[in-house]
Amino acid sequence: MLYVLAQWLHFEGIANLIRYQSFRSGAALMTALVIGLIIGPRFINMLRVRQGKGQPIRADGPQSHLAKRGTPTMGGLMIVISLAISLLLWMDLTSKFVWACLVVTLGFGLIGFLDDYAKVTKYAHAGLSARIRLLAEFAVAGTALALVVTDTNLYLPIFSNLYVPMGPAYYLFAAFVIVGAGNAVNLTDGLDGLATMPVIIAAGTFAIIAYLAGRVDYAHYLGIQHVPRAGELSIFCGAVMGAGLAFLWFNAPPAAVFMGDTGSLALGGTLGVIAVSIHHEIVLGIVGGLFVMEAVSVIVQVFVYKRTGKRVFRMAPIHHHFEQLGWKESTVVIRFWIVSIVLALIGLATLKVR
Repeated sequence: MLYVLAQWLHFEGIANLIRYQSFRSGAALMTALVIGLIIGPRFINMLRVRQGKGQPIRADGPQSHLAKRGTPTMGGLMIVISLAISLLLWMDLTSKFVWACLVVTLGFGLIGFLDDYAKVTKYAHAGLSARIRLLAEFAVAGTALALVVTDTNLYLPIFSNLYVPMGPAYYLFAAFVIVGAGNAVNLTDGLDGLATMPVIIAAGTFAIIAYLAGRVDYAHYLGIQHVPRAGELSIFCGAVMGAGLAFLWFNAPPAAVFMGDTGSLALGGTLGVIAVSIHHEIVLGIVGGLFVMEAVSVIVQVFVYKRTGKRVFRMAPIHHHFEQLGWKESTVVIRFWIVSIVLALIGLATLKVR
């Protein structure tokens, strides 16, 4: 909104900074951060009063988690609200990327909210049926793809201008990336702060990539696909970082609120649609390698158990496996954060190793 006003009114002087994507990225981060910190305490109190028992805690999980009973969930609403307000203030609302990302963020957030609501009201781990949830997620992803996909090539990292022409199959692949990212972050969100910081790290990484992909000079120099106006997505990433940092303030151990599916699905889906928009889907698999590892651990555990009756991990997702090995929750979280930082650096390195 402010960017459009700057264009219409021809702002000059210091107000002209609004036209710069780098300035708006920082402003979006700070705006989302401040909004999240302001609404956080009252929002958490409201959730605590309305939910009563809070998020159900698995009795068969790590015994240390039983102390978390009564902690409210759906804290992802704080993230979505602060994120949306910041974006509407600082992004170019004429950009198709804005609306595609908002469709996924709000759509996945709504699906997650309904899932969380079902769990809280029933005080059970089962929310929406998996089939309904996946169908809804693919419908949301398809809507976003209709807005942003103009190039159906899959670009490979490391190599300059090397791609796989996928044609119509690209839409199915891209939808899988978005839905997979949403659910992978959702599976990672099992310990205080575990999913939040890796999302912030990934968003910061893609803020850089989006800015470079949106600049024809930098894209040409680095040998990556130029996506006109993709630099606007760096502002979206900045807002994600700010909203995530504000939430982490309240989610730091011991958590005052849980993100819930409301936040994890929204944030994961957002990372997915950003990666698709700038044609860095494979790089998302590297930068978000922690999320991939968590999702794969669940898939492997279920697959092997159904066929052999044996477990590969003591408990899945894999962060619980390390808890069962005797690692403290804080140890698991911090070490996984370190892994995320290393993976982000590797992802950024693919821009130049060509």
